[in-house]
Order: sequence, then structure tokens, then C-alpha cells
Amino acid sequence: MNMWPQIDFSSTRILGQAQGAVKYLLGVDGGGTGTRVRLADLSGNLLGQGEAGPSALGQGPEQAWRHIQQAAQAAAAQAGLPALDPAVCAIGLGLSGAGVVEQVEAFLAQQPGYALLVLDNDGFTTLLGAHGGQPGLVVAAGTGSVGEGLRRDGSRAYSSGWGWICGDEGSGAWLGLRAMRHAQKALDGRAEVSPLARAVWGVAGSDRTQILAWCASAGQHGYASLARLVFDAAPTDPVAAGFVAEAVAELESLALALDPTSELPLALCGSIAQRMAADFSGTIRARCVSPQGDSAEGALHLVRIALQRREI
Repeated sequence: MNMWPQIDFSSTRILGQAQGAVKYLLGVDGGGTGTRVRLADLSGNLLGQGEAGPSALGQGPEQAWRHIQQAAQAAAAQAGLPALDPAVCAIGLGLSGAGVVEQVEAFLAQQPGYALLVLDNDGFTTLLGAHGGQPGLVVAAGTGSVGEGLRRDGSRAYSSGWGWICGDEGSGAWLGLRAMRHAQKALDGRAEVSPLARAVWGVAGSDRTQILAWCASAGQHGYASLARLVFDAAPTDPVAAGFVAEAVAELESLALALDPTSELPLALCGSIAQRMAADFSGTIRARCVSPQGDSAEGALHLVRIALQRREI
């Protein structure tokens, strides 16, 4: 096995002993939009991949486990294997919402019998995947956003990731909320009617009743879906361009907060961060490296590290 840096696992939940029973490794990336699972053997060879619906813990443990199991079985089917027995699998999970104790406890109470289970947030598995388990930083922005760092001494740093309602600055949901607020103001006459406002009305409706109904049911994913309207309008709409510029500034502030001395390599991950990468300042871009892998790969790193610690 590879040798890994000493990593602070104080916020990582580990269940099970995996005393010689493990035959397969599963790496899970679970967020508010979907779930991706990688299946590997004990040597790290990729056997199969699978996808399913969202497994963010804030959407409920039953849904999370249902989609994780669906994606795991899809990965097994791609590998030409029969249904996986959790008792011979070690699973690493990077899940949105893993920082909320109540959500974690409810989720772990329903674990279906994996020989070893290692759970952390999806920002940390994104970090491990991006830098191959070595020290570095990530600023990840997709549906939500978070900044995470692994320092050379094994300690961890966090920035943002407070959730889409009052945080996740620079994310898709954050951009969508701004677009909707602008569209509402334009409908009221409190702001000029812009191309972005018209685009939002085209999705959510152009009268008060329709917009209120859309907002009541949208949720994080619904607001994040409006981000594409912001990007589409930005080349010709100053309002949309301003929102993109704000998002870039917010994500840059995450990187600076994580590593004020600019010592560690930085990876920009997630669809929103990568789409705006060219708009980041020269000093930020100079620190950037291409991600080596994604969050599902990072979850495999996570479970391999936990297995190695049990062998030492």
C-alpha cells in the first residue's frame, strides 16, 4: 500500500474493523444532485463505476443509503460481479452534510453492514482526490461550495461550506439565489428589466403567483439550475456579469483564507469553479494545479488510508 501523510482524522467517522474480510473497496461521492461510486480491488485497480440520485445527508438518510446502494450495485454490474455483499466491502464516503452530527448519526444508524465504513464530508474527499492524498488546497464550487486544505503537518483547514441557505458563496445555488432576487426586483419595478431577469421569468414564471410557487419548491438544486442563466447572460448583461465577478471574488477569498502565505498547491474543482477559472486573478491562477482525481477517487484514498492504519 502507499504511505500517506499523517492526517487529522478527528472529524472522520470510522465504523467496523475489517479484520481480513475485505475483498472490495468502494469510494462514494454524494451531493445534492447525484451520487457517484467507484469500485476497486484491494490493490486499487478500478473495476467499475455507478451513478444514482442525490445522497446529501440533509435530504434524509433513507434516500442517501438507497442511492448509494443503487450506485454501488451499478458499479458491480459494470465490473461483471454479482450483487455486492457489504460484509466483504470497505466503503469510503464523501457526503454533503457530513458536518452535521444529527444527520451523521441518523445515517450511520442505517448502515447496511459494511466491514469498514469511513465517512467525511465531500469537500475533504475532493481534496484527497485532487492532490492524490497529499497536502494541498481545493476550492470546490458546484451546487454548493467549500474550501478545504490539508497542511504538511496533517492538520486540516476549512473555509465556507456553511450550506446553501446562508453560505456556499460563489456556488451554483448562490448564483441562482442572486438571479432570482434580481428577477423579483425587476418584476416589482425595483430594478431594471434585464436579459437575466427575463431568462429567470422564462423558467420560473412571469407573475407573482408563479414565482412564489417556484421558489417554494425549488430547493438547493432548483436554485443551482439558474446558474447557467447567469453565465449565458453575462457576456451582454452587466447585471449577470456583476454576479459572476462577485462569485469569483468570493471563491478567491476562500483560497486566501485557507493559505494566506500561498505555500500549498491549489486545485479548482466543481463545474462552477472550473467554468470561472480563467477569471481568477493572476496570483491565484499561478498557484493552480490540475486535479489528479475527483471526490469519488478521494473517497477511495480515504478508505485505503483507514485500512492502512489498521494494519500498522
